Amino acid sequence: MSWRPAPDSLLTRWGKDIQPDSAWQEYPRPQMARSEWLNLNGLWEYAITPLEQPSKPNFTNQILVPFPIESALSGVKRPLLPNEKLWYRRHFQIPQDRQNGHILLHFGAVDWEARVRVNGQEVGQHQGGYLPFWFDITTALHAGENELLVAVWDPTDAHWQPRGKQVLQPRSIWYTAVSGIWQTVWLEPVPDTYISRLKLIPDLDRSTLQVEVSLGGDLSAPVAIQAEASDAGQPLASAQSAPGEHTLTLTIPDPKPWSPASPHLYDLSISIPGDRVESYFALRKFSLGPDSQGRTRLCLNNQPFFQYGPLDQGYWPDGLYTPPSDTAMRWDLAFLKAIGCNMLRKHVKVEPARYYYYCDQLGLIVWQDMPSGAKAVGDVPSVSAILLGYNRPDDREFTYAGREEPASREEFRRELEEMVDHLYNFPCIAVWVPFNEGWGQFQAKEIAAWLQTLDPTRLVDHASGWFDQRSGDFRSLHVYFKRLPRFRPEPERAAVVSEFGGYSLLLPEHAWNPGVQFGYRKFKSSAALTEAYLRLLRKELQPLVSVGLSAAIYTQTTDVEIEVNGYLSYDREVVKMDLEQITQAHKDLTGA
Repeated sequence: MSWRPAPDSLLTRWGKDIQPDSAWQEYPRPQMARSEWLNLNGLWEYAITPLEQPSKPNFTNQILVPFPIESALSGVKRPLLPNEKLWYRRHFQIPQDRQNGHILLHFGAVDWEARVRVNGQEVGQHQGGYLPFWFDITTALHAGENELLVAVWDPTDAHWQPRGKQVLQPRSIWYTAVSGIWQTVWLEPVPDTYISRLKLIPDLDRSTLQVEVSLGGDLSAPVAIQAEASDAGQPLASAQSAPGEHTLTLTIPDPKPWSPASPHLYDLSISIPGDRVESYFALRKFSLGPDSQGRTRLCLNNQPFFQYGPLDQGYWPDGLYTPPSDTAMRWDLAFLKAIGCNMLRKHVKVEPARYYYYCDQLGLIVWQDMPSGAKAVGDVPSVSAILLGYNRPDDREFTYAGREEPASREEFRRELEEMVDHLYNFPCIAVWVPFNEGWGQFQAKEIAAWLQTLDPTRLVDHASGWFDQRSGDFRSLHVYFKRLPRFRPEPERAAVVSEFGGYSLLLPEHAWNPGVQFGYRKFKSSAALTEAYLRLLRKELQPLVSVGLSAAIYTQTTDVEIEVNGYLSYDREVVKMDLEQITQAHKDLTGA
């Protein structure tokens, strides 16, 4: 059976060029790279069975990995229901010269629960739809052809797990669900003792980088670790640990701070006997501090720095959660930088590692949301509270947020900690956002304090939009349907508008569904939309900056399904406003 995108689908220019043997061939882990690896993306066999079926099914159809089954580029475009199980199968061989050491099987992300077998032997299971995981499959392998089997269950919004904006019945601001494998699957040969993890802790004030190294495999004999930093190929600093010690500190002479105007990155090599990985880092600092008038400001590298950019959902019409290609993913980011944005808010989704790598390279600051879960705000008491401006306590009434089950709260904390751990080394990330608009919000004050301890190098927007618990580093407002309010920073918290705008223009030839549209304020032409947007920035937003506003986040980068309020159409073919005028307005706003 030959693969092709599902018919009658809205495709991007990159999606139209996809071939099974070229799907996502880039190295997936740029911050801990090895030269040897085997990409398992491409055509796999798949089957769907009742959830209770314990044994593998008969495979008669194909799916293109790493695109989720609901997407056009998977070749299937079929929803996975909560009472169903999705099975994947493919075969692979290990080269003869890699029979020694260990073979690690990596998954970039699988939504939501995955059970993995190799040659009939279960090698592991994982829960969590947004984060990478891996298994050592060495003992399950044999010579010649090996069988890899993955069984997936994804309840989407029938359960309380983190799922972002995925729903089984898409509508308004809720989008098509994503199930199964949606990021790269790959194999990695490593020696008996190998580098398994890095934690990079930059300190701009001291001009140092602390490197914490974790080892895997045979740890019976302690080994020394070597770290080397370089800049444009020129050696800068090196350090070596004593055998058995895993932390090193490098002092960087004449440091070049990372910023959107100058996104300077240093190369880093880490080695032990028999193993070596390549990485990179930056020296930068995110903090709060007073401006010349004593107002609390968001600072970059110890100086007040106004941040402006869009809410970014990370959806694509042909790949849904999975961009059609690495080139397409970078194109979105380069577009934002080109129109004068210096940041983005990654909204209730975690992207592939290469996404943050490109933000590091381009100089785009990232506010990283935790994917929402449990119950969205939609019941009458919650809506009334929002309209009345009431900030509901969230440390006792777990029922309002669908968090009455302790397992729901424990799963959220586990996945949040894993997200912070996974993304910690990316210089671009400035802010963690655990809760958005009250969706599943519980104990936000406690969780903000925990995050600040877990990662003291970044700031926390503890309750973006609604139900402020007077904690975290920001007073964070979402403003639609009315004028931007004149509000000031607090002594311990900066003032930010973490969502606003959402101005809409429907372009039927580039729309997901031309017959249905959602938007906060609708316009009939590009000229009218541009005029209104410029007026919003110059008449409402700019005056707030002069009295203490530290950041503003416009909704949004692209249209998403029936939500048509992007800078770009959903297929990325049309810039919906006058490009030259909005670019200049953004530069005026940020002082770029």
